[in-house]
Amino acid sequence: MEKLQENNIIYDDNHIIVVNKPVNIPVQEDSSKDIDLLTLIKNYLKVKYNKPGNVYLGLIHRLDRPVGGIMVFAKTSKAASRLSEEVRTNKINKTYYAVVHGKVNNKGHLEDYLYKDNKTNTSYVVDKTKGKLAILDYELINYKDNLSLVKINLITGRSHQIRVQFSSRGYPLVGDQRYNKNPIKNVSIALFAKKLEFIHPTKKEHLSFEINLPDRYPFNIF
Repeated sequence: MEKLQENNIIYDDNHIIVVNKPVNIPVQEDSSKDIDLLTLIKNYLKVKYNKPGNVYLGLIHRLDRPVGGIMVFAKTSKAASRLSEEVRTNKINKTYYAVVHGKVNNKGHLEDYLYKDNKTNTSYVVDKTKGKLAILDYELINYKDNLSLVKINLITGRSHQIRVQFSSRGYPLVGDQRYNKNPIKNVSIALFAKKLEFIHPTKKEHLSFEINLPDRYPFNIF
């Protein structure tokens, strides 16, 4: 992807921009040196607003490279500071949908302590003295072909949290090449950031954005 498409832009004003992150695009530059989302958005803003020089864009939260869905970025340092504080105090509500192997309970509350090994970019469930608290709530939306479509309210934002917490309980995500021992080949991970709610950093209005699930396997079997 050389440039961000107009249909990837969900909302844009003087302080923030909300986008639908494409699958398999890193949020920021990584060791692959592939084009990243920050650069794509900066280039989009530079062209749209005919901006000379560098474009400011504040990174507020992240999505794993193989995961698509909704994200907000700050266009001013004031917006970045205020949105980062919302993240820190768990005032940004992030709703994900995932498809996992097996039949999960109708509702669940998961709490673990996670440790991330930066050398391997892999997270593990560990003793509370060694990890950071990871919390999520989920609801079973549909069950078909031994697959569960779950709606997830992410309360903390640990690295690979959703993937690790479900996998550690025997419900790995479909297409997860890292935490699923038997991943389906050539299938993108079945995790999608569907909804985002937060307080606008300057207008102080409650904003809520929601997008459709992708029309691809395994989401489209439901």
